[in-house]
Amino acid sequence: MTDKDTSFPKIRAIHLGEKLMDFSTPKIMGILNLTPDSFYDGGKFDREERWIAQTHKMLDEGADIIDLGAVSTRPGAGEVSEKQELERLLPPLRLLLTEFPNVPFSIDTYRSQVAQQCVEAGACMINDISGGNFDAQMFQVIAEMKVPYVLMHIHGTPQNMQRHPVSQNIVPVVRRFFEEKTAALYNMGVEDVILDPGFGFGKTLKSNYELLQGLNVVRTNNLPLLAGISRKSMINKVLGTKPAEALNGTTVVHTLALMNGANILRVHDVKEAHETVKIIEFYHNFGRSSK
Repeated sequence: MTDKDTSFPKIRAIHLGEKLMDFSTPKIMGILNLTPDSFYDGGKFDREERWIAQTHKMLDEGADIIDLGAVSTRPGAGEVSEKQELERLLPPLRLLLTEFPNVPFSIDTYRSQVAQQCVEAGACMINDISGGNFDAQMFQVIAEMKVPYVLMHIHGTPQNMQRHPVSQNIVPVVRRFFEEKTAALYNMGVEDVILDPGFGFGKTLKSNYELLQGLNVVRTNNLPLLAGISRKSMINKVLGTKPAEALNGTTVVHTLALMNGANILRVHDVKEAHETVKIIEFYHNFGRSSK
């Protein structure tokens, strides 16, 4: 596949505040975990100087968006109250918006009230692992706040999603989910939607790789696709590694995701992901210019 213009549709741009983000080049979403129990870097970013230093680092390395999360969604993760989630999110968000006023900050939450309060504080995107399934008011809040929404597919909840994961026909299942959910969002006036197939969220190892191979098939309405694969078990189970050892595997899978149509990579390691994007872009452009 050497000419992506003939393989993939023209992807819709999204509005980030007053700016328009297009996807002529894939984007990088850097992860800032504010949780003590994330599967990879939980507890590392627990004070002001660390929030600022990590955000600086990710931006310097090429991040386009910074995604703040305060609830671990690893398999079997414990529940966190809405109050505690807001206590973890709002102080870092406000500080970072003061330090980096022109940077788009996304909030990783499935709660509508958390989403609303964070957008009111200055966040400009909501990243919802539940696709609106955990909070019936989420779509309405997104419609009212007029911010981009990452619509992710999940089977079950973080507490039980790997007990009975989807093992067959995952591509049509996710495609149908996106069609139904985007129709509901459009009917409510939501224009800026990003699709996330939810790697690792209630899928078997086989299903994860079927999704990876069929990324461009699950896309609907020419919407951008986000791949959240960084250091996940779908890499570690193949290589026999732990998350801390999975950087090389992550880069390989990011390459496959980009080749198959991903427009945003959500990552722990921005430098390596940015380098992957640059090489893939050179490869595609070389293919076009050599014809």
